[in-house]
Amino acid sequence: MGRLDKMTETESTEALTGLFEQVARRLHSNGYAAQLFPAQWSALRYIHQAEADRRTAIDLARHQGLASGAVARTVRTLVEKGLVTKMGTIGRGRAERLELTEKGHQLLKRDPLRSICTALENLSIHERSVLAKGLEAAIDATRSMQHGRA
Repeated sequence: MGRLDKMTETESTEALTGLFEQVARRLHSNGYAAQLFPAQWSALRYIHQAEADRRTAIDLARHQGLASGAVARTVRTLVEKGLVTKMGTIGRGRAERLELTEKGHQLLKRDPLRSICTALENLSIHERSVLAKGLEAAIDATRSMQHGRA
């Protein structure tokens, strides 16, 4: 029996929110130990996982749902840190293909999300499904806040 089992619905919702905040803070803190902000980690993950023709700042901005200017600054910082390199333009446009450097690949081996992935492997498929549904609801709630619909 878990901690939330004996709580009222309101108490358990507040407790879950607190747990979610703890995870977010720890991820941020662990990520910053490598001198990277969450958006920079997200960019590294995206560049690592995306198809080669989708590894551009424009596609990264679409993926993150952010303005291209903010993403351009993130990419510039990652290039300055030696974690990402620009490999030339893609197609007829000005979009530059991004690649991780060896230093970027090595840093991703210490990605703070790896510990979360390991912990989630211990959950059953049903538990993962329930957690995913809750996290999607949380993401939707923050998305509506971002667009002024809170």
